Amino acid sequence: MSWILAVETSTEWCSVALGRATPDGGLVCLTRHEHTGPRASGRVLPAAGELLAEAGIALADCAAIAFGAGPGSFTGLRTACGVAQGLAFGADLPVVPVNSLMACAERLRLDDTGSPLRADIAVLVALDARMDEVYAGAFRWQAGEWRELAPARVGPPEAVTMPATPFWLAGNASDVYGDRLAAAAQAARTVPAAMPHAGAVVSIALRALARGETVAAADASPLYLRDKVAQTVAERQAVAAARASLAATGERR
Repeated sequence: MSWILAVETSTEWCSVALGRATPDGGLVCLTRHEHTGPRASGRVLPAAGELLAEAGIALADCAAIAFGAGPGSFTGLRTACGVAQGLAFGADLPVVPVNSLMACAERLRLDDTGSPLRADIAVLVALDARMDEVYAGAFRWQAGEWRELAPARVGPPEAVTMPATPFWLAGNASDVYGDRLAAAAQAARTVPAAMPHAGAVVSIALRALARGETVAAADASPLYLRDKVAQTVAERQAVAAARASLAATGERR
């Protein structure tokens, strides 16, 4: 069966997995999932080498390279995409970009130990996007595949749109924003631990590969939802001045 090597660094976790489907429709997956913070770029390739050695195969034995395309950290997305492109170029392999929010829904499905997802249950994914915002998207599991109900968006937690049908909530935004995320109170089930993971990326990518949904390494690109990820010097100075003014006002009271 075809092996896929996957890289997911859209969050503070460096997640690398090597997996393949089994004849009975299951999944064999070797993983390295480590909290590295901004140091993920220095750990990805060693982790990939460890997994290939553990499986006893070479990179060229893989059928494709998959990566978590986002949304997520700009640096993390660039890391995952760049590594996927470099490995794919070197081994002459196709690339499978995977939506990182969909990977959260897939992890919830794969790790579920309770009742299985029904066709009438949607999965709303909400991840902390920093800057007081949330990445959100909604999906439904139908006929052995995830169907996108709402495109990925970024905005304040109060602006997250809930599915019209009963839903489960995946992702860490409920822990980070609490009552500001109304969906947390409305969800039939909340799973903050269902975060982007390379094992889930492998699972989604295997189905995409079977459908022929790959891209050339040169065409792989991250999914960015923000045009801007940092304040300018002038904006930082303005914020600092405003904070200083507020502090001074408080001291005078």
